[in-house]
Amino acid sequence: MLHTAGIVGTDSDGSTPPAIGDQAEIMWRSVDAILREAGFERSDVVCYTTYAVVGEDLTAVMAARDDFFGTHRAASVLIPVPALARPEWKVEVAVVASRPAN
Repeated sequence: MLHTAGIVGTDSDGSTPPAIGDQAEIMWRSVDAILREAGFERSDVVCYTTYAVVGEDLTAVMAARDDFFGTHRAASVLIPVPALARPEWKVEVAVVASRPAN
């Protein structure tokens, strides 16, 4: 089982784009890298919690999520928050992945 927390839209070079949709795309790429490093796949995600700053365009966040998961469905919740830990961050996710033991 894999639990993650605090995955945000900061790129590997340390930059954070201003648009929430761009941040969401980077965030999901980071999730993918973490999953693969731990031996999991996107289809192993069983639930995730997304935090998005109030007033931002959630359409772009949901589009990035849909691109990431494709047809896979997992339990999820989207929680609007007044702010995240850094002012440039607009979206954050925590993911749980699991697969049957062999």
